[in-house]
Amino acid sequence: MVSAPTFWRYAFKLAVAFLLAFSTLCGSASAQKTNTTTTTVFAAASLKNALDAAASAYEKNTGNKIVVSYAGSSALAKQIEQGAPADIFISADLDWMNYVEKAKLIKEGTRFNLLGNKLVLIAPTASSVSLKVEKGFDLAKVLGGGRLAMANVKSVPAGKYGSAALKKLGVWDSVQSKIAQAENVRAALALVAQGEAPFGIVYETDAAAEPKVKIVGVFPEDTHPPIIYPIAVLAASKTPRAAEAFIDYLKTPDGQAAFTKQGFTILK
Repeated sequence: MVSAPTFWRYAFKLAVAFLLAFSTLCGSASAQKTNTTTTTVFAAASLKNALDAAASAYEKNTGNKIVVSYAGSSALAKQIEQGAPADIFISADLDWMNYVEKAKLIKEGTRFNLLGNKLVLIAPTASSVSLKVEKGFDLAKVLGGGRLAMANVKSVPAGKYGSAALKKLGVWDSVQSKIAQAENVRAALALVAQGEAPFGIVYETDAAAEPKVKIVGVFPEDTHPPIIYPIAVLAASKTPRAAEAFIDYLKTPDGQAAFTKQGFTILK
């Protein structure tokens, strides 16, 4: 039979051991929480669905958080120039990445071309129109009194690609007055999806992300500059290593899966 003093000494030792173990666990959890980082990405609006999926998978694998702000590449570049806090920039064209790089706002040696895309003509899914996008095709006729939804043709990459293609095909003058310009390509996509415009020019991947539209024509690649999405770590990043780690993930098959699924081309 165990004496009372012996029992209490034993119970005390157990309590101390439990408290030490609990303290160690709490300390480990606290350290793990402290070691997690948040990486802010400024990304072209057309990347939304695929990049959200890639970021979610990365967070699940690493515990680090990815916060993405989407807009037209032109708007994002201007925000970066004005000092908006971000770690990574993904543009939908080379011009706006060049603009940011020329201002010495990206970290040297981190820029590379990540993705490619295609330019398409879309209509609501109920539309019966099918067009062959070729030299002199009569886009103005099928538009009738309707509008052609496009991202801003002077600043947003999708709009610039679209206007270049229409000019190369010789139909720009006939549709210029019929264009409904939007702040980014996803806003142009929404105009068609909601039936506010009978046609729109967006990326192939945008059309794949919206079930209320369908592709009625594809622009030949030689009618516009190559559609390239460059990516880089920003010079003002407070967590450049974490930013580079996320970019490294986007180079892996797992990181690229969501992009290929939506129809992006992976550039080597």
